[in-house]
Amino acid sequence: MSLRPDQKFDYRHVGYGFLAACALAVLAFLGLLIGAFLDVRQFAFSYLFAFVFFFTISLGALFWVVVHHAVDAEWSVGMRRQLENIACLFSALAVLFIPLVFVAPVLWAWMDSANAGNAVLQEKAAYLNRPFFWGRTLVYFAVFIGSAYLLRAYSVAQDASGSARCTVYNRRVAFASIVPVVLCVTFAAVDWLMSLDWHWFSTMWGVYLFAGAALSSLCVLVLVVTALRSVGYFQGVITEEHYHILGKLLLAFTIFWAYIGFSQYMLIWYANIPEETSYFILRNTGSWNVLSILLVVGHFIVPFLLLLPSFGKRRPGFLCGVAWWILAMHLLDVYLMVLPELHRGGFRPSLMDLLSVVAIGAALVAAYLKALGDSAIYPVRDPRLQQSIDLQN
Repeated sequence: MSLRPDQKFDYRHVGYGFLAACALAVLAFLGLLIGAFLDVRQFAFSYLFAFVFFFTISLGALFWVVVHHAVDAEWSVGMRRQLENIACLFSALAVLFIPLVFVAPVLWAWMDSANAGNAVLQEKAAYLNRPFFWGRTLVYFAVFIGSAYLLRAYSVAQDASGSARCTVYNRRVAFASIVPVVLCVTFAAVDWLMSLDWHWFSTMWGVYLFAGAALSSLCVLVLVVTALRSVGYFQGVITEEHYHILGKLLLAFTIFWAYIGFSQYMLIWYANIPEETSYFILRNTGSWNVLSILLVVGHFIVPFLLLLPSFGKRRPGFLCGVAWWILAMHLLDVYLMVLPELHRGGFRPSLMDLLSVVAIGAALVAAYLKALGDSAIYPVRDPRLQQSIDLQN
């Protein structure tokens, strides 16, 4: 089936953007390589912070694709292909995870043989040991990549065949993916973030990471769809009605993130168990406390007040401004998850924090631009496309 010009991405719209993203990634990785030789601990924590930030965006995109197929959503069909493209960045993320393998004992101190005699660590040795840790990591990426690849493959195949069977297959894949994806998200959050301090634990940690992932991926979707509309795509396919729903979802998940964050804080404060309170004591002390207060205000109060009225949700420019703000706050959220474990005395920004974000971000942008032109810009023969176009809410 031949695609119309408005259904197929034309690389002339990005000019030399793809090459610029590749060049920027290479230069930033060279800077990180030099930085790793100068201060390997700073490199390890800075790189993990940037990796988790972009990992959550792909994770949220995969979540939305699974949910849309599982509930047979119609409104989202027009923009679903972009979520599929973002979710498929897990393949690139698996490659970008490799530097963490080389600095693992620096990053996750429980791997250091010098701590083998720690009583708490010995109690958790059945779970926190290297073979099991790396085995779990392989399973995480296998589940994420496999689910994202199958969901996109059937969706793209439907562009050519128009077969309704592809919709049925994707629904089966979505239902089969729900439990493995949820388990992998939870255990990955424990392995990569919570085990930075093996004494600490929280039963709500996986849900907290998921809340930020779902919200940040929606922000990226708003920005991507608006950018493509600005150069002539999605005309008549994505309307103000779709932006209205995206705005309502942004508000809902802003509240959900705050609810989970407050619940986690309240339960730990009420129980007052030393093994649980250490996380918040560190982040509510000294200069880290200033950033924690900024996170509460910036991640919840500001977007809540902006998104609560209905007037802005139908305006793409307004939603894009809110989306950029929430993404900046999500970056701060992930920063506060990782860097206080390195700089326990207070906030100490590093050039490697910025270089890590630029390196991984530019590499993923290049991978996304490559995927953007490999298929139609939206599922052109999905049987629910017309219902999506006719959306009223």
